Amino acid sequence: MNTHKIGLVGAGNIGGWLAQLLINENLGTVVLYDKAPGLAEGKALDLTQSLAIVGRGGAISGSDDASCLEGADILVVTAGLARQPGMSREDLLDKNVNIFCDLAQDIKKYAPEAIIIVVTNPLDLMVWVMQRLTGFPAERVVGMAGILDSGRFRLFLSSFLDICPSDIQTMVLGGHGDLMVPLLRYTTIQGIPLKEWLKIHHMDMSALEPLVARTRQGGAELVSLLKRGSAYAGPAASCLEMVRAVLRDEQRVFPCAAMLRGEYGCHDIYAGVPVVLGRTGVKRVISLELTSDEQEAFQQSAQRVQELTLSVEPLLATRSV
Repeated sequence: MNTHKIGLVGAGNIGGWLAQLLINENLGTVVLYDKAPGLAEGKALDLTQSLAIVGRGGAISGSDDASCLEGADILVVTAGLARQPGMSREDLLDKNVNIFCDLAQDIKKYAPEAIIIVVTNPLDLMVWVMQRLTGFPAERVVGMAGILDSGRFRLFLSSFLDICPSDIQTMVLGGHGDLMVPLLRYTTIQGIPLKEWLKIHHMDMSALEPLVARTRQGGAELVSLLKRGSAYAGPAASCLEMVRAVLRDEQRVFPCAAMLRGEYGCHDIYAGVPVVLGRTGVKRVISLELTSDEQEAFQQSAQRVQELTLSVEPLLATRSV
């Protein structure tokens, strides 16, 4: 019998979609938590009824009381304001930091041993905020972004090259924003380096520049199209991959927002890098050898994250552990 307890903090679009994915995977008991009265309970009830209709079982509940998270093995935090058209991820900063200040206390009280996956934007900063406020080991607090960004880049590449997305292996590093760094040099198609693939098909690397640009604006593109709210199916699917890797101790290699302690020339910030993800969280950060241009691009992305981090340190100084 599966005894894992999965807490979803925030019952908005991502939380609701992820709850359904988790039930379908039978990864454990799912608990939705949201401070908005009735929201989490209503979504949980709706999902339970859908299971009855298709003749499936599954344990899911919802509550506006944080005590429902007690004993959770893993938490996925999506709570916070979502982007609206014309907003950057950084525009969400002040309000979402304040939300986390209260939320972190509940997590420390009810789920002190949990692995935390943060999805709230601005992503790289909010993972750092959660780790600072809870005082949890950095290995147990990780951010979801790189899987989503890499998936978008893989999709755009597959469409351009007219091949199956699952045959493409690629990775996007850096902060989750318009300075993210898609690594073309490390991209392969069933083991064939992308550069060699393009050469075989008489194509130039410069033809991929629009795809890189679209990947960097992937979130903004969806916000513009949706008008109200932001992406949710893609982020939920990305979280599912991470939750599965943790609960099943799969030792998966993913690009995630992880604490850097000298890797890639960065210290004490979270940024998207390849990691090994398993039952205890981030097992290790993988340090790739970057060209001077790639390293410069990564540093520019990390510098943006560093600036945001410095901007909230005074606020957290009075509220952290």
